[in-house]
Amino acid sequence: MNTKRRDFLKTAAIASAGTIVAPGMGFAKSKNEKVKLAFIGTGARGIWHLNNALLREDTEVVAICDTDDNAIKNALKYVEKHGKKKPQIFGKNELDYRNMLDLKEVQGVIISTPWVWHTPMSVDSMKAGKFTGVEVSAAMTLQECWDLVNVHEETGSHLMILENVCYRRDVMAVLQMVREGLFGESMHARCGYQHDLRNVKFNNGVDIYGGGVEFGEKGASEAKWRTHHSLHKNGDLYPTHGAGPVATYMDINRGNKFDTISSFATKARGLNEYIIEKGGKDHPNANLPWKLGDIVTSTISTANGETIIVTHDTNLPRPYSLGFRFQGTKGLWEHEDGYSAKHGNLMYIDGQTKPHQWDDAKQWLDKYDHPLWAKYGETATGAGHGGMDFFVMHDFVNSIKHNIAPPLDAYDAAAWSAITPLSERSIEEGGAVQHFPDFTRGKWFKREPIFGKNEVYL
Repeated sequence: MNTKRRDFLKTAAIASAGTIVAPGMGFAKSKNEKVKLAFIGTGARGIWHLNNALLREDTEVVAICDTDDNAIKNALKYVEKHGKKKPQIFGKNELDYRNMLDLKEVQGVIISTPWVWHTPMSVDSMKAGKFTGVEVSAAMTLQECWDLVNVHEETGSHLMILENVCYRRDVMAVLQMVREGLFGESMHARCGYQHDLRNVKFNNGVDIYGGGVEFGEKGASEAKWRTHHSLHKNGDLYPTHGAGPVATYMDINRGNKFDTISSFATKARGLNEYIIEKGGKDHPNANLPWKLGDIVTSTISTANGETIIVTHDTNLPRPYSLGFRFQGTKGLWEHEDGYSAKHGNLMYIDGQTKPHQWDDAKQWLDKYDHPLWAKYGETATGAGHGGMDFFVMHDFVNSIKHNIAPPLDAYDAAAWSAITPLSERSIEEGGAVQHFPDFTRGKWFKREPIFGKNEVYL
């Protein structure tokens, strides 16, 4: 961010962030009133959100929807375990969620379904006047990205993208360091989703993870739907775990914006080899023409002159890593998940660390622990994904309570999710540069960064 822009933002009031009040949107009238939530999708991801809502004293789960009877049964076990009232059940068909949205008492809706349903369900939920939380990615096409923004603006209903990695403790500590100027002016970042998903994309139709090489109707859980995207699409299919945190560092949509993207993909080999290894060369899936390149690399430029490298790597054997790097004019942070702290979590601050030598990042992350984690870290333990999921639900519920815009909003959902269709188009055109739409319609220049700063949450 340039100096003049930084000075302008420092003098702007946080309250000017653009809070929109939805006409007729229900919200808690007092801190003692429970926020009434409904859940669409109670599978592997949705059950975490449901459990975290059930753990809170300020929420009431009034309805759940899922077309899978086993998912409903499992969800009800959680409700019973927490001693809560049985919610209304929906899911007799794929559109029964709309009947759930007709419930006047529902204030907030959490959507944790297969990707193709995220935008249609979010649009319907916002049109019904509900405060909507949607899992990642929020949209699969540019038109869907615009649908989320347009419906939010037309209805005044809020949308929050439920990107939990933005709330990871070390990620938020680095955000604190960025805002305190430790890294100087922002220059470059690296991030991605590098996760061996072969035993998620394929299983035996019974177990969630592995045990076979089936997918689609013969698969279970995510293998029923996620794998089809690898067969038919070639692009960064899951960008927000990395791009979301980096976007908060670089004030994307709030003083800065994604400008261009250029993407390339390797050949596709990993899934074929996995099928042959686990199921044999004569298995019906062994010779399928997988479209998704094993490694997709995208380079993004921003309006303020930074660059971001985003990597998608889910088809090859490797340890998990989001591959974070954030670099400014005064230093940088490098983190490779899965490595030891000495070799994989590193910090260098010019003039404060030894010249040309890395520091173990832990001492810096401890020193700049974000106020949210300092206050709620003990409570967050056990909430899922190292405590990140607690903060996702915490911000979602508190936004409803105070009827304010969420810290990760519809514009963020659109900009981050747009990486998928734009990377697909760039790869199809031989790496040609694609331009990000300005989903804020010019408002990005004056919008104030609020993620992790709103006093309501502290």
